[in-house]
Amino acid sequence: MSLFPSKVVIAGGSGFIGAALAAELVRRGRSVTVLTRSPKPRKDGVREVAWDGRTPGTWGGELEGAEALVNLTGKSVNCPHTEENVREIVASRVDSVRALATAVARCAVRPKVWVQASATGFYGDTGDRMCDESGGNGADVLAKTRREWEGAMQAGLLDLPEVRSVVLRIGFVLGSGGGALSVLAQMTRWGLGGAAGSGRQYISWIHLRDVVRIFAAAVEEGRMAGGYNTVGPQPVTNGAFMRELRRVLGRPWSPPAPSFAVRLGARMMGSEGSLALVSQRCEPKRLLAAGFVFEFPELAGALQDLCGRG
Repeated sequence: MSLFPSKVVIAGGSGFIGAALAAELVRRGRSVTVLTRSPKPRKDGVREVAWDGRTPGTWGGELEGAEALVNLTGKSVNCPHTEENVREIVASRVDSVRALATAVARCAVRPKVWVQASATGFYGDTGDRMCDESGGNGADVLAKTRREWEGAMQAGLLDLPEVRSVVLRIGFVLGSGGGALSVLAQMTRWGLGGAAGSGRQYISWIHLRDVVRIFAAAVEEGRMAGGYNTVGPQPVTNGAFMRELRRVLGRPWSPPAPSFAVRLGARMMGSEGSLALVSQRCEPKRLLAAGFVFEFPELAGALQDLCGRG
């Protein structure tokens, strides 16, 4: 047995999910290195190392002999989807994957597993159709982005058959201290907690704690490989989601916001209205088949845990 803890390298690990994952891996006895554009000293057992997310560099040495590489890199899609922003969304993901693949190929002892973050946006607007991992790629802008993203990883691993690969298609993550839930909760407290548009579009949500547990399982469980829908087992409509959020926060009924108002309000907030209007009804079929047990399978419990204290 090694006297030293096994190392996990998280690319783009300073964000909402990455920070929670790093803390969990340290708790599990891992040595964690985060690749970030703006490294800083830390006192929580995590090292930060500089990289630009585009080109190979000395940071590649961090991957030598690592137990796992986790890639969370990418410009947030929570911005207006102008042509320029979409180009940056695609480039930030594809370039990082290619740089990481080059660095992995140069290692004498390569990481045992590469865990790649993707998103349920891969499936496009699914309406009320339930999608499992066998579903095809959608046709909208974000769906094409996810296809390029995942395709870049697959191409990079063609000559690295010894590296196990896992792709986690993440849904709408509910957590405190980041993500969109805090915005929705604040709007609800202000009396703006009605459904978006028709309210019939589906939200495939998941609690941050379950997301972190799934990433950790992907690192630790050698039988996990391929794509997994990283969502809770009970997707709900936007209308049902907002109704439950109002209940947890003790707020009265609010009128729905018409689609044009959602788009206008999102643009004023520097976001993209279609994110709230597109329907994605996905199920975690492969996770359930593998025996994964969700800590928060129901929306009421998840929202109560995150918002019920105030």
